[in-house]
Amino acid sequence: MKNHKTIPDRFVRCLAVALLAAMISPAPGAELPNIVLLMGDDHGWDETGYNGHPHLKTPVLDEMAAAGLRLDRFYSAHPSCSPTRGSVMTGRHPNRYGTFAPGYSIRPQEITIAHLLNKAGYTCGHFGKWHLGPVKAASPTNPGAMGFDEWLSHDNFFELNPVFSRNGGPPQKFQGESSEIIIAETIQFLTRAQQKKQPFFAVVWFGSPHEPYSGLEKDLALYDNLPAEYADKEVRLTSNETGRPTKRPLRDVLRERYAEITAMDRSIGQLRDWLQQAKLKDNTLLWYCGDNGTPGDGIVTSPYRGQKGNMYEGGIRVPGVIEWPERILKPAMSDVNSVTSDILPTLCQLTGTPLPDRLLDGIDITPVIDGQMTERPSPIGFWSFDAGADSKNKPYIDAELQRGTTPLVKMMGDIYTRNFKNFHHPTITDQDFAGSRVLLGNRYKLIVNSKRGSEASSELFDLQNDPAETKNLIDANPKVASAMQKELRDWQQSVLNSLTTADYK
Repeated sequence: MKNHKTIPDRFVRCLAVALLAAMISPAPGAELPNIVLLMGDDHGWDETGYNGHPHLKTPVLDEMAAAGLRLDRFYSAHPSCSPTRGSVMTGRHPNRYGTFAPGYSIRPQEITIAHLLNKAGYTCGHFGKWHLGPVKAASPTNPGAMGFDEWLSHDNFFELNPVFSRNGGPPQKFQGESSEIIIAETIQFLTRAQQKKQPFFAVVWFGSPHEPYSGLEKDLALYDNLPAEYADKEVRLTSNETGRPTKRPLRDVLRERYAEITAMDRSIGQLRDWLQQAKLKDNTLLWYCGDNGTPGDGIVTSPYRGQKGNMYEGGIRVPGVIEWPERILKPAMSDVNSVTSDILPTLCQLTGTPLPDRLLDGIDITPVIDGQMTERPSPIGFWSFDAGADSKNKPYIDAELQRGTTPLVKMMGDIYTRNFKNFHHPTITDQDFAGSRVLLGNRYKLIVNSKRGSEASSELFDLQNDPAETKNLIDANPKVASAMQKELRDWQQSVLNSLTTADYK
């Protein structure tokens, strides 16, 4: 029998949040905030000093967390990079538009936060990793096509002395530490915006700390004394010399990984220093997060189960911190569930920008920023789509337009660049519901795993009492599990409807 009380109650809660948000939106004529979104590549939840990491030195992120808002239960929309980045751009789960995994592009019809803020009068720039399609001029999914006025970007990740494309032009090599390079370029962009007296929106997606790892000597030296026992284990990763897989001692790998994180942290400090000197810091919103959990070659200290690529907390829970002195007047920490899909609706609310006429998965979390929300009004859905059969469908974009140009160290097959794909998905079958999927509520987390044609297995965890996900309660709480399974299935149905392009009609 259906519980008819649940839907009205949830509707009332959502309406209350919406009314509160309307009350705190910018007044007509008020100065628009400047916005900078920062994202680390493969940077997991515990890999900051403020989250208690025993080895890492991240003084700048620690300062931001101490002065601003720590989002203690912040999640990437997916346990891998391209899908999460799509969620930031659209406010939608990436399966709605076929960005299933790394190397799957976004679709040209998607409406991004850059499109929206551009119309609101912002000058918009993208710097660093794109990974939602090629960055070349001909690509229908490059940053320019997705709403950015300027970009210095890479199709994928990058190391020391990186290669970027400026505004879709031929790849150019830049000498130096990659995080510092893209921050320097960002500062030049912000300077031009300040001279034009325009509000700015900058997206800075670092290539660090994604493997293969490398670092400056001054950063490497900080980690010369990592525990000796790390040397007893070997991990598999990419060789900087050959671009092929190799095995190396964990201690050496961590030394380089941590050096990359520290350099990224320092570069964020350079940006904050410039904002202070330019007298723009107070009215600039800085939002830092990771794109997924720590990979297996770097996860040694996390208190959470799992890693990049899976749906346990270690795969999708990431650092999240917002600094905005004009709005966040005193340090705060929130344990409200929030996710990268929330970024678009939140920025729309903060800037008085209408939401796109699309189904969104994210919600406005300005009440979290203002300390007015203690629980999320609705659960968050996560889903790694089982895309095995999708490649039989018609390509969504011509293969030549999906061919990447910016080289990187890691080889893919026999090439040093990345190509992308996306496919039409005109019909929905029962098999399409497969894959690892999650419904995350304020207390319980349901994980369902299956492959096409196989039986599903389910796990239920009480994250309030068991954040490490050690005790499966699926048999102990059948009513909770059943209700969450139905809600998860209904959400998947909505996502699949979008995948057929229904939202574009």
